[in-house]
Amino acid sequence: MQITAIILAKNEESRIHKAIQTVSFCDEILIIDDESTDKTAEVVKKAGGQFISHPKQNGFAGQRNWAMEQAKHDWILFIDADEGISEDLKKEIGHIVKQKKSDISSYFIPRRDYFWNHEMKHGETRNARTVGIVRLMKKDSGVWMGSVHELFIPAGKTGTLSGFINHTSHDSISDFIEDINIYSTMRAEELRQQDKHVSVFELMLFPFGKFIYTYIILGGFLDGAAGFVYSFVMSFHSFLVRAKLLVRSL
Repeated sequence: MQITAIILAKNEESRIHKAIQTVSFCDEILIIDDESTDKTAEVVKKAGGQFISHPKQNGFAGQRNWAMEQAKHDWILFIDADEGISEDLKKEIGHIVKQKKSDISSYFIPRRDYFWNHEMKHGETRNARTVGIVRLMKKDSGVWMGSVHELFIPAGKTGTLSGFINHTSHDSISDFIEDINIYSTMRAEELRQQDKHVSVFELMLFPFGKFIYTYIILGGFLDGAAGFVYSFVMSFHSFLVRAKLLVRSL
């Protein structure tokens, strides 16, 4: 199968082996590493991946765009270190890559999220599950945009697959909080560079509105306790972004 799998990594020694195994059907597996200080490089080499050290200088989108240039094959599949490819999705990807003629150059793939050993079907994760995210594409078929929570912007016709990417994130609440602290700092800096501003009024109301939207309107409450915690922590992420942006503008 003429396809390159790309995984971005930073200090992922505990998860990167499993991620590499799930894309072992690909011809080439590139691990683009952002200056890990743990044993990620050693684990990658033992697992059969190609380790490439490249500091993340232009956000996650910049890292992904650079990574695409390193791929040998025309088709590229992106996954994260905490994701895996379902068997159904593997079969779909194999069929697509073998096609001789198709005007579709990128594909949306639905992502199935797990939190607290619970399959999340509503709330914050619903859009990724129902609409999907672009993770399979041909070279030069679009560009990644955004320093954090980056998205692939297709330049050609897109399709949608039915097989899932399985995403297991945040082994604990402390890991969840640590992640949103890092990502909220990056997002605040991105907004600052765009000359965005925030008021104290927005700082107070936006996180509350975000919680109501994801927990009530998008049905996060249907995911039980996991849905409440997920919606609450993500609304706290919105608070942190605006608080950090406000502080930097003072």
